Amino acid sequence: MLRTLILIFALFALPLHAGPENYRLDVARSSVNFNYLLDGVEKSGSMPVTSADLLIDLDNVPTSRVLVTLNARAARAGFIFATEAMKSRSVLDTARFPEIHFRSTRIRGTLRDATVEGNLTVRGVTRPVTLDARLFRQRGTAVTDRSNLLIELTGSINRASFGADGYKALVGDHIKLRIVARIMKDIR
Repeated sequence: MLRTLILIFALFALPLHAGPENYRLDVARSSVNFNYLLDGVEKSGSMPVTSADLLIDLDNVPTSRVLVTLNARAARAGFIFATEAMKSRSVLDTARFPEIHFRSTRIRGTLRDATVEGNLTVRGVTRPVTLDARLFRQRGTAVTDRSNLLIELTGSINRASFGADGYKALVGDHIKLRIVARIMKDIR
């Protein structure tokens, strides 16, 4: 009888698999950056995040999902002329398409080395993309603290495949992405 009680108590003391949990993005401390070639010289820009719906399972990464909306109208391409050209009708056409959306469709791998496959919508055109992802605890947090995390996503897209092909003679088609997202467990 005592052995049975000890076994039952031990089972309840074990951490149960929590499953996916909601996280919220710290917009002020996160960044979406991109690099592109302008007349053969690498330039950089940034784009703010409007919203993010993050459901993350740290014990079973493939069950996680991500939905992110970017503010294309507030994007910056490094200097005013490049920014205005990027927002123009022949590139992002931000007057008609003020937002860019990403929805994950499949996540594979581990916390340290994952790939995030999803659909990216730019200018109303949706194409599949794959990003490399790594997840870290934020600096200054305890080893067991899973409430404040940092996600780094990297990858590239071809802007012409989304119809954003203006200024071909000056701007390369290949856009490199680096996203640093600081997230906090949503405790609502």
